[in-house]
Amino acid sequence: MKIINDVKFLIVGLGLIGGSYAQALTDLGYEVGAITRSQSSIDYAVENKLIAHGTTKIDKDYISQFDVVIFALYPKVLIDWIEKNQSCFKSGALLTDVTGVKGPIVYKIQDILRDDVEFVGAHPMAGKEVYGVQNADKSIFRNANYIVTPTEKNTKEAIEECKQLGKILGFKTIAELSPEKHDEMIGFLSQLTHCIAVSLMTCKESEHLVDYTGDSFRDLTRIAKINDEMWSELFLLNKDELLSQMDLFMDKFKSLRDSIENEDKEKMKEIMRLSTVRRSLFDKK
Repeated sequence: MKIINDVKFLIVGLGLIGGSYAQALTDLGYEVGAITRSQSSIDYAVENKLIAHGTTKIDKDYISQFDVVIFALYPKVLIDWIEKNQSCFKSGALLTDVTGVKGPIVYKIQDILRDDVEFVGAHPMAGKEVYGVQNADKSIFRNANYIVTPTEKNTKEAIEECKQLGKILGFKTIAELSPEKHDEMIGFLSQLTHCIAVSLMTCKESEHLVDYTGDSFRDLTRIAKINDEMWSELFLLNKDELLSQMDLFMDKFKSLRDSIENEDKEKMKEIMRLSTVRRSLFDKK
């Protein structure tokens, strides 16, 4: 199966990311349907031409018409949904997801999934600090990264189709990582940074700080407006890797603290120079 104009896409979970996928695919001319819990979300998406149609019910006749099914659900809900409803999938369908942790998810799904349907994990490294389909915005994919996390159970064709999906959605960089390597990278690049932002916002009473803050604090804490239900689940699913990254950060933070306490200016400058060199690599991207 190739991702071409007659392919039908189903979005399961019509929130910010699911809605943004739907918007992007619909605007490209694809037929997009959706399943989500809220009828008001379906109504909004239809009225605003994000999807062609949708339902709040698990209907085999509806689900079986789709070639590609994209899951925008919390990890544990995703596994449960597939386990209970996989009989509804069209034979040969490609399944993928948007979840932010892979090791505890991908292998479980592939173990329980029927043989004539294939699941390839994927993670769009994009988002906003708002929720719900009413905030859908396909532009969040522009210049963003998209990670595909195949295993030995995946065919080359399905892996390429999943990468092609990232390309047509508008992602700048398409990467391929094992589920384990993905979780290591995300533990550092995403989960640790959210932990730091949350800690900054909770370590000091901040009601009046807004009157004095500058851009540096705003930039560092942008992601502190956090979905506690989703992120607490992601943190615990990636517990060992996240703790390892937190220990790494605390070690480096202590090194900087010690250099300040000891008035070791050369050590401080050495740390800052390394920081500057490494940050400049991101500017080149």
